[in-house]
Amino acid sequence: MLSFNFGKENLWLRSNFNLEYDIANKMQYDPRFRVYNLYADIQKIFDVASLRLGRQPLFNSVAGGVFDGATLGFNYKGYKLLGYYGGNVPAYQKLEIIDNWSENYLLGGEFTVLALEDWRLSAKYINKNFSSQSYNAVRLDPDLNPINVLIENKSNQYQFVSGEVSYFRQNFGSGNIRYDYDLNFKTSSRFEISGRYEQIKNLGITAYYNYREPKIRYNSIFSVFDYGNTWEIECGVDYLIENKYTVIGKFANVTYKDERSQRVTLGVTSPYGTITARKNFGYAGEMDAISLYTAFAQLDGLITPSLGFSYTRYKLSKDDPNNELVSVLAGTNFRPFRTLSFDIQGQYLNNKIYNNDWRLFFKINFWFNTIFD
Repeated sequence: MLSFNFGKENLWLRSNFNLEYDIANKMQYDPRFRVYNLYADIQKIFDVASLRLGRQPLFNSVAGGVFDGATLGFNYKGYKLLGYYGGNVPAYQKLEIIDNWSENYLLGGEFTVLALEDWRLSAKYINKNFSSQSYNAVRLDPDLNPINVLIENKSNQYQFVSGEVSYFRQNFGSGNIRYDYDLNFKTSSRFEISGRYEQIKNLGITAYYNYREPKIRYNSIFSVFDYGNTWEIECGVDYLIENKYTVIGKFANVTYKDERSQRVTLGVTSPYGTITARKNFGYAGEMDAISLYTAFAQLDGLITPSLGFSYTRYKLSKDDPNNELVSVLAGTNFRPFRTLSFDIQGQYLNNKIYNNDWRLFFKINFWFNTIFD
């Protein structure tokens, strides 16, 4: 993988590439070259505008990802306006423009207010289209004889408007509200509230609520099914001990159409690692899980070994047999120079599907930065 940025001051060419090849078994597509990002980034146009052209990332809570197109932004005295338009990226991130642009495009915008102290307000719109692949299927003609028919579906689509309100004050707390409305189905898709109170020394109190409709593409066959909504409430506390150890406890209740499910989480975090235990019970199934992870730098960061372990026992209903899952990872990072590091990690997985699955990963990471006059 290569991340390469080239430019000066307000004009940059930004890119992110990946080349993959299976050295153990020759695959039909080997080698495969993926282009994740490749775009021109122009900033501070007349000190208020910005422009991106090319294959670029999109950060959106409804339908984010990567697209080929343009993004135009304006930023003036705490008010930001952003608009974007482009096409979906072809399969495997090929360096080409997707076919049927008229059925594979996205457009949208966002208006954000940052001028109010401690507050952030934003309103968003997105329209994303997906062209379905055609396929052949056997159907009956008027005489009830089987014939091959080419099935061509219309483009599927997301079309949402969203609103977000955020508040943050140091040594007091924070809060967030988010609302998504589905313009195609004319219904509320998601409503979410989260908050944290931390005015009491070393103590944090959190609360979370969401209402969620299943997110279904318009014109999709799945839109004919009657899906139930879910409501989720979670409350939690965390307490800091000796400025090193944080003890965490959470309880959640999820309400489905006619059933309920609960979740309990306990954990401890520290400079040496984390340990977490979790239990689920009710309609969503029963699960007991414990996990731990630790990593500690040695010799001023020259070597950083790491170790992780998790054990899970679960079943979908009371009368089902228990299933077990065990995973282990162990590795180390070797950094002889600030810009050069080597990583090696072994992974082990054992469950009813993957029996004693072993994997080994090796990575070389080199950071280079050259300033051109």
